[in-house]
Amino acid sequence: MAKDPICGMDVDEKSSLKLTSAGRDYFFCSRRCLDKFAKEENIPLENTATCSVISSAPFYKNKTFIIGSILAGLILLSYVFKQLEPFRLSFIMYSRAIWWAVLLGFVLGGIIDFFVPREYISSILSKPSKRTIFYSVFLGFFMSACSHGILALSIQLYKKGASTSAVIAFLLASPWANIALTLMLFAFFGLKAFFMIFGAIVIAVITGLVYQLLEKRGFIESNVNSLVMSADFSIKKDIKKRIKNYRFSWQGFAAAVKGVFRGATALVDMVLWWILIGIGLASLAGAYVPAHLFHSYMGPTMAGLLVTLALATVIEVCSEGSAPLAFEIFRQTGAVGNSFVFLMAGVATDYTEIGLIWHNVGKKAAIWLPIITVPQVIVLGILANILFK
Repeated sequence: MAKDPICGMDVDEKSSLKLTSAGRDYFFCSRRCLDKFAKEENIPLENTATCSVISSAPFYKNKTFIIGSILAGLILLSYVFKQLEPFRLSFIMYSRAIWWAVLLGFVLGGIIDFFVPREYISSILSKPSKRTIFYSVFLGFFMSACSHGILALSIQLYKKGASTSAVIAFLLASPWANIALTLMLFAFFGLKAFFMIFGAIVIAVITGLVYQLLEKRGFIESNVNSLVMSADFSIKKDIKKRIKNYRFSWQGFAAAVKGVFRGATALVDMVLWWILIGIGLASLAGAYVPAHLFHSYMGPTMAGLLVTLALATVIEVCSEGSAPLAFEIFRQTGAVGNSFVFLMAGVATDYTEIGLIWHNVGKKAAIWLPIITVPQVIVLGILANILFK
């Protein structure tokens, strides 16, 4: 398996798009990602037009198709086997609660993907100032991607010169405070989602600022790729220039619609199967796990928070997939803080994320991640359980 350098998805080298550049092979999940890579690396489009296109994988190997088929099979079997009826009812309940949020999140993700240039993101994340951390969190909020998909973008930003502290803040904000997940959380938790979103942003900001201090004092690795950005580049001026040069045409409108659609479908391919896994697991838990087990082991107590923390650490689920599980914890226990801990601790203690930082940024930067974030997660979890009794 290879990793798409744009979206971070694992792709089969035998059934994906392949581009050879500077003697190195790159593999992509879609033409969209290949074109983006070519643009960022200044590879002429005519070179990509003749790149090696390996036969696409059959539809039955698509993860969304596989997970969707399994869930659809269980639902159909529930009409024959009454034992599966609770699962069907629970699954329908979840689907009705979040379908609009998921759909809207995909559309907004496509709009952001098409209209927000990556140059804007890369150009403001290398300055050693507190403002850089706030920029990182703000930009992370607008990156509608799965936590696993955002890893590649974070490392790509690091390689382009973003500071270690900016990358960490961006990485923490992206999975848990992005638009797609925000909509899902409001669909599940209502106004209580404000606390979760605000808490995620606070943790990302505090962690980024602490990393910035550690970086300044030499306790973590600094980015050797950092460069002094061109003083004459201005995002504001670039936006004005784009607006000034923009001329409406039906061809341009069609291209924009197509671009948004491609961005949205790429996001669907990246995260929908995780969402289905999350809904499936939450439906199974809601249907067959006795409520007293939730109350006994995951209730609004310190012991319950620690059990939830341990569970979030071992469960490797994408952020969008974790949201239904977090809601099931809340639905069974009424503990908003435990749901918050489940959501945030997953990314703070995720071995995939820590390993990626370890190998690409530095060992010290990876070790400090759970040390800094987990105490914040616990404190905010306790606060949430007090506020929402």
